[in-house]
This record gives sequence, C-alpha cells and structure tokens, in this order.
Amino acid sequence: MKNFPEHYKELNIWLEKLGVEMPSVMQGFSALHESSIKAGALDSRTKELIALGIAITVRCDGCISFHVHDALKAGASKAEIAETVSVAILMGGGPSVVYGVEAMQALSQFVEQGVELIPA
Repeated sequence: MKNFPEHYKELNIWLEKLGVEMPSVMQGFSALHESSIKAGALDSRTKELIALGIAITVRCDGCISFHVHDALKAGASKAEIAETVSVAILMGGGPSVVYGVEAMQALSQFVEQGVELIPA
C-alpha cells in the first residue's frame, strides 16, 4: 500500500524543484490550478471532488494524493469522497475500482495524519 501523505509531501518537494527548472510553466500551471479550483458557480469542495474523480479514471497516483488531501481541506466528507469514487468507477470500469481503492486508502491515511474529516 502506498503512503499517500508521504507521497503528497514528496511530490510537493519535487514540484518546487520543477518550478526552479521551468518557472514560467509551473507559474502558469499554478495560476490555472488556483483559478480552476476557486469558488464560482461550483464551490471549491465540489471542484476538488470532480478533480478526484478524474484522477481516479485517468489512473494518476499523485493526483489522487493531491485531490484527496485538498478535498478534505476544502471540507469534503468521507461519504462525499466515497460517492466520488463510485462515480469514477462508473465512468472508468475495472481500473477505476483499483484506483478507487487507492483513493480510499489515501483518505484513511490523511485522516490518520490529522487532516480534518468533516462528518457526513
């Protein structure tokens, strides 16, 4: 089983290093991310859940780490994350089941590390 909180920390270190090597690209990506997740017609929690569903269907471990963490920080509940996993499975089939398991593992690990869990 992956250690998603550690994976999250390590990715952040390497993203910073990537930003040193290609600052304009990473600044642009950061601005895109910030603008896309900012509350608008959809709140940030909903947008993070959408991003998590996509992360599962495209099979991106790092994306799962980030979006489970960020969904929790945005106030997502365990039930909301579980339902997001179920929709990703609907859209992605068998491979999404495996990555859905990873998302639930990430949820468990971040909660164990103290990331606040909002009751359903």
